[in-house]
Amino acid sequence: MILCLILPLALGACGAQPVWAPDAAVEKAIVRTGNPPSVTLFTVIGKTSGQGGHSALMIDGSQRVIFDPAGTWNHPWVPERNDVDYGITDRMYKFYIDYHARETWDVREQRVPVTREQADALIRQAEAYGAVNKMFCARATSEILRSVPGFETLPHTFSPLKLSDAFGKLPGAVSEMHYDNDPDDNSGVLMVEIEKSRGAERRTNAR
Repeated sequence: MILCLILPLALGACGAQPVWAPDAAVEKAIVRTGNPPSVTLFTVIGKTSGQGGHSALMIDGSQRVIFDPAGTWNHPWVPERNDVDYGITDRMYKFYIDYHARETWDVREQRVPVTREQADALIRQAEAYGAVNKMFCARATSEILRSVPGFETLPHTFSPLKLSDAFGKLPGAVSEMHYDNDPDDNSGVLMVEIEKSRGAERRTNAR
């Protein structure tokens, strides 16, 4: 079983590092998509091994956030509080996938519809969970899901694949795979995205 332990080889160190963005930054970054409420499970899967390497959640309720336990994804426009990332626009959602999909890893995206109450309860649970230790990404994700009515049947597991298999059997689940041939060292992906953001900011300020 590979779990988050192997992701440091490609994604950097996975560990509990408390981060707390200021209130003003979080408030400014709030994204309300207007989409029907949903919760999306991301599972990073090794291309050759078929093993699960990482689990994360995107929750779309009163706002859209990503819970990225022990993850390394970041962006200067996305404030973080202990593995909860705010400001998840469509662009950041796509960037999150692009960051993880590469020549050695694929990303499975699974989405299920939920009520607004379920979505906001999941956001609160993610916010209250705290920074997650390495190797505990699937465990933390499964605990948060299982704490909300409607997800009690999911396993309490350390395995991203076991969680993904069970999540895919929930009513209304829709799955999509993401593939990419970006180099395993994806520092270039980060640099390109940050430069795009800086360019957009300069154009906005020039108006």
